[in-house]
Amino acid sequence: MSERTAQRTAPLRARAEIDLAALRANVRALRAHAPGAALMAVVKSEAYGHGAVPCARAAVAAGADWLGTATPEEALALRAAGLPGRVMCWLWTPGGPWREAIEADLDVSVSGMWALAEVTEAARLAGRPARVQLKADTGLGRGGCQPGDDWAGLVREALRAEAEGLLRVTGLWSHFACADEPGHPSIAAQLGRFREMVAYAEEQGARPEVRHIANSPATLTLPDSHFDLVRAGIATYGISPSPELGTPADFGLRPVMTLSASLALVKHVPGGHGVSYGHRYVTPGETTLGLVPLGYADGIPRHASSAGPVLVEGKWRTIAGRVAMDQFVVDLGGDEPAPGAEAVLFGPGDRGEPTAEDWAQAAGTIAYEIVTRIGTRVPRVYVNEEQDG
Repeated sequence: MSERTAQRTAPLRARAEIDLAALRANVRALRAHAPGAALMAVVKSEAYGHGAVPCARAAVAAGADWLGTATPEEALALRAAGLPGRVMCWLWTPGGPWREAIEADLDVSVSGMWALAEVTEAARLAGRPARVQLKADTGLGRGGCQPGDDWAGLVREALRAEAEGLLRVTGLWSHFACADEPGHPSIAAQLGRFREMVAYAEEQGARPEVRHIANSPATLTLPDSHFDLVRAGIATYGISPSPELGTPADFGLRPVMTLSASLALVKHVPGGHGVSYGHRYVTPGETTLGLVPLGYADGIPRHASSAGPVLVEGKWRTIAGRVAMDQFVVDLGGDEPAPGAEAVLFGPGDRGEPTAEDWAQAAGTIAYEIVTRIGTRVPRVYVNEEQDG
């Protein structure tokens, strides 16, 4: 019995169906967008809510050359699950697990002198060189080393440690601030600054394996930014990084997650009946209400109250009133689906269901947040796990 069939015969309160065939196809499509560069599939935050280990395995099977995480703990979990190959992690705080990362053969990011000091000391203790990528702040103003004297000092000390056999400078990298805003002047400015900072490091003797700045939007729309490696995050999961850039279909991508639930209750109510906390919705007339057993504890944004779309029996419904911790209500307009009927919150849109982007618009946020925030109470059901062909 397939996993999909098993879920039909034993329905769950709610489920996030993860289509690994769609993920593999997305990886192949992204590789085609950047044919001259290696591809990193970013699987941070449980693969943007999709499940880090299954998605990482599917991405590697489809040709991803690297895996990327934010925290070292996420990267170490991939190694513990048996994932080989190149894995990079970049969000470090003082006292982090540098030695464990070195011994697991991870690539670690360094933005400042404190981190360089900690990783070189860990390398001494481990008795093997660390794989270090130096991050440049080219204008995002977040992580990364500032240009000028700060960058010169970091490069100098990193190359000194490399000469001592304590580390290997494997990469030089940065991150865009506005690659999802076509024509934004910061894009060209950051790209120029990145080239200058890379050139300086290489003039001083750095010989990086990879230079990279392209995130999902840059991978899809800025070929001049591809360098040796592109980092595909949200696009790996079939979501456009920005509606202004295009839909997933425009880029040959397909959303990977479908979120649905079984109606917990269907009941008749009279007109003038208040619904959910605060009675922000009052039934305009006699109707039927459906109870969807998902709430903000599951990651359904409360900001989508009275706005979030749901497909029930082929019709779009809208959340009636406020989203509660564990549930919300939809006005079924007199229709009477049976308890247990499927309510689809979002998916690829093939069946007329809303998409994560529709939910982002309803909640005043971005689709990244919609999928990433789906909580652990919602089981992930993986389908199409076997490699195509």
